[in-house]
Amino acid sequence: MSFPHFVRIDRDDREAGRHYVVHTHNPPFTVELTPDRDAPDQVGQGVIKRVCVPNSWAGDYGRYAQLLTQAQEFFAASGGGPAPRRLRG
Repeated sequence: MSFPHFVRIDRDDREAGRHYVVHTHNPPFTVELTPDRDAPDQVGQGVIKRVCVPNSWAGDYGRYAQLLTQAQEFFAASGGGPAPRRLRG
């Protein structure tokens, strides 16, 4: 499956990394996910922690649900887990 309108952003945090999937096309939105530790590969399609959408998101909820599913599939296809950490020294 192709994901031309999705971008993944990983941020290091003191406790754990944060993982975001951004939909850059219309409608724009951001999903924060964490790896699913109960999945066989410890990542799965991710567990949705937060969804940030513009206020104009109203109406076609079926379409938005499909886009959120695609965001989770993109998360899994892009490696899902945390990016390797650089050693500081």
